[in-house]
Amino acid sequence: MCKRFIHGVFYAVVRRMTMSSLSPFIGWAGYSAYADSVARARRPVAVVMNDYRLRWMERMLERENRMPDVNISVSFVRTSMMFASTSILLLAGSLAMLGQIEAVREIIGGLAYARPASRILMEIQLFTLTAIFVYAFFKFVWAVRLFNNLLILLGAAPQPVDCDEAIKREYPKYMARFAERASNNFNRGTRAYTFGLGVLPWFLHPALLVISTLVVIAVLYRRDFRSVSLEVLEDLRRHH
Repeated sequence: MCKRFIHGVFYAVVRRMTMSSLSPFIGWAGYSAYADSVARARRPVAVVMNDYRLRWMERMLERENRMPDVNISVSFVRTSMMFASTSILLLAGSLAMLGQIEAVREIIGGLAYARPASRILMEIQLFTLTAIFVYAFFKFVWAVRLFNNLLILLGAAPQPVDCDEAIKREYPKYMARFAERASNNFNRGTRAYTFGLGVLPWFLHPALLVISTLVVIAVLYRRDFRSVSLEVLEDLRRHH
């Protein structure tokens, strides 16, 4: 009897998890694979910024006073910590809503053109948001740790008088790669936030989830590959 009940609940969940409900995960995974690996040859903003990170580290080795470099890294740490703290607040909010599902359904049901989900589907929606914010939290926390480690590497960097040609050539590359890893984790956390916002229309109507996912992908693509800031960065790199 218990086994039959479990199977019934499982199949009910599967029926609810249609392709539309999986669209944010499919879009998220697909766009991340495209932006992080397939399209790197097209030089999105993240790749162009790697050139500037290398220049930063080259200039850092030329300076005796490293305080400007430390201040830049500290600002990265603080920004990542702010987003990590925000993730905790968002997690607390989504978990609190799990205990007030009927009240949430009543509020959504009072909205024009909204189609409130069943209790089990709303639990899936809230667990989906929770999973997204948990992922973002771990990405931001890892970015904080990497940026803190970058501060140690800045402190361990040799002074200009101690740098031979090999150090000037190789040390900035390793430093820039380390800064890139920290920045990539931060970017993935903010990308999770964006797709998390795209999940919110799901609470109003399932069809809106597909539309919002496509809008999120379009916005991310434009900012990564077609933005005015990218053109400015490329022009600046070519002329300097």
